[in-house]
Amino acid sequence: MTKVRPVSGGGRAVEVEPERLTGWFSRFAARHGGVVGTSVEASSFVVTAVDGASASVSAAFGEFTPAGDFEGLALEPLLTLALARRRIGLVLVRLGGHSVGVAVDGVVEVSTTDSRQVHGRNKAGGWSQQRFARRREGQARVALQAAADDVARVLLPVVGSLDAVVLGGDRQALDVLRADRRLAPVFALASPRVLDVPEPRRSVLDEAAQRARAVEIVVRD
Repeated sequence: MTKVRPVSGGGRAVEVEPERLTGWFSRFAARHGGVVGTSVEASSFVVTAVDGASASVSAAFGEFTPAGDFEGLALEPLLTLALARRRIGLVLVRLGGHSVGVAVDGVVEVSTTDSRQVHGRNKAGGWSQQRFARRREGQARVALQAAADDVARVLLPVVGSLDAVVLGGDRQALDVLRADRRLAPVFALASPRVLDVPEPRRSVLDEAAQRARAVEIVVRD
């Protein structure tokens, strides 16, 4: 499983499973004529190649240690953090559905998934459009309330045992849930990265559990 997306300012972000990091960085070094050094801070890990290319990682969970500047390729701080055992809450939300769960090392242990009908936008004008818009708003409100209730039911009782929460789906829908005061302890643990996922289903939740473990590497050539 490797997902790649462009990033602002040039370059690309690559999701790499923790077990594949050593091989990935070895290939990065080979492609760019070797590695000059590795710079490690609590929240960032940067490898610089001979030809000036760089591969950087921001700490999604915890901190990189030990910090410092190292000659060549020094993967220990990255591998120690990436391979640590974690219990992660998952919240995937779109207007038409949601999936919530708890995963340990990429395997979902507890979950709930639900879908609700939310009609698309009506391009017709006049009173009909206004009535349709009100109906759609009502459907969206019901769907998001159901999502918030499931997050509260599944994650609040175990929030104290979670190492982090990973979000996915529609950012506006997630912001609605974030505004629910009940869920403040859940969103306090949320990682900054929001996974781009399709309509939430159990299979989508399973894939998100694997992606939550993945390390996002930003490559600039």
